[in-house]
Amino acid sequence: MTFKFKIIEKDAISTVIPMMQILTENKFSDAILESRFAEMVTQNYECAGIYEGDALIGICGMWFCTRHYSGKSVEVDHVYIDDAYRNQGLGRQFFEWIYEYVKQKGCESIELNTYVQNHPSHKFYYNQGFKILGYHFVKKL
Repeated sequence: MTFKFKIIEKDAISTVIPMMQILTENKFSDAILESRFAEMVTQNYECAGIYEGDALIGICGMWFCTRHYSGKSVEVDHVYIDDAYRNQGLGRQFFEWIYEYVKQKGCESIELNTYVQNHPSHKFYYNQGFKILGYHFVKKL
């Protein structure tokens, strides 16, 4: 199989909604996700996609910023690869592409959050050389 990795154009960002619905277990309506993604693409956010032909089979959001402790960095989020394409090395290839892409944008580091109960992702990120720096807390207002 031949896969293509590329940044999803801002005007096509809603193509990620079906995958986000799977990833978030349909916690949000399509309308809410469309509204949020439309705003996100105006805020130093980009989304990379994995394509097999014209079919979007994986996504990874990227937030770009500068942090006092890590310099210019990218925080990746909502990494998702369609179940049919998992455990074939595609995640590793995708992250290799992401590393090169963000280095070209001047990033010095890459960060991410993963859910505590998502043990398969922990193993993947450890194997990618990530280290645990701290805890991520959220409070709804």
